[in-house]
Amino acid sequence: MHFKKTLAVSAAVIGLTFAVGTAEAAQKFITIGTGGVTGVYYPTGQSICRLVNKTRKEHGIRCSAESTGGSVYNINTIRAGELDMGVAQSDWQYHAYNGTSKFEDQGPFKELRAVFSVHAEPVSIVARKDSGIKTVDDLVGKRVNIGNPGSGTEATWNVMWGAMGKTNDDLKLAAQMKSSETPSALCDNKIDAFFWLVGNPSALNKEAATTCDVVFAHTDNAAIAKLVADNPFYRYATIPGGMYNGNPDDITTFGVGATFVSSTKAADDTVYYVVKAVFDNFDQFKKLHPAFGHLKESEMIKDALSAPIHGGAMKYYKERGWM
Repeated sequence: MHFKKTLAVSAAVIGLTFAVGTAEAAQKFITIGTGGVTGVYYPTGQSICRLVNKTRKEHGIRCSAESTGGSVYNINTIRAGELDMGVAQSDWQYHAYNGTSKFEDQGPFKELRAVFSVHAEPVSIVARKDSGIKTVDDLVGKRVNIGNPGSGTEATWNVMWGAMGKTNDDLKLAAQMKSSETPSALCDNKIDAFFWLVGNPSALNKEAATTCDVVFAHTDNAAIAKLVADNPFYRYATIPGGMYNGNPDDITTFGVGATFVSSTKAADDTVYYVVKAVFDNFDQFKKLHPAFGHLKESEMIKDALSAPIHGGAMKYYKERGWM
């Protein structure tokens, strides 16, 4: 009798150990590349992961969002197989897939896949009020932060400034501080302006506007008009008047869209459950950051997407009757 009980207990322990081992094996960990902690990319990744982790009993996926150097870094690291997914500007999604611009030496990244687009990202040029800067043309001879080395912001700056026939030699200083450092540098008079692309409202823009007197510069000139006309991933944008302290009027600018990307290395079922977590909880997702408030599913599955849609995302969109 005692022997039978021992066998039964041993079998139960073995069964439990096997079950736990199987559950652990079923766990999948994914990492999303974002951007600096003061931008909107980081909370975008966090928001996606929050919803994925909330539903992990359904699929076994654990998601973490990593602060990174931004779009170009994320795409290159996805290409290297060191990130599963990431947030990237629409222009760098286009260039990476086609092997153009900054990605020309690497060649086309044909395994890149679009998942969905997120918020619009207008160019913000935030300048000291006493700098005399009112438009992008006024940046000549000034001290400007142009973005982190290797970031999508820096790359877009180079495209825009080059389209205007300028080089960084036309600036008094081309600074490359982290975005989190720029409001204090601006208000401490270490730079005259900072350039970046960000969804609005932006905590960093608000910090600058409430710490010292700033203006937002317009970017409406002939060179930029041609840039927008020639490139489908750019679009005109407006920073609404009154959004930031001391700036009551609308600011005319241009920009890109933030997009969520992956590659063919990511399994269809993984991407499917990430997309499902976002769109099955879409009302909640929209509340996780002010930049998401006006998002529409119908636009997110097509706008600003240059690479083919990932098979896992397509499966979900077809299930919903969206494609």
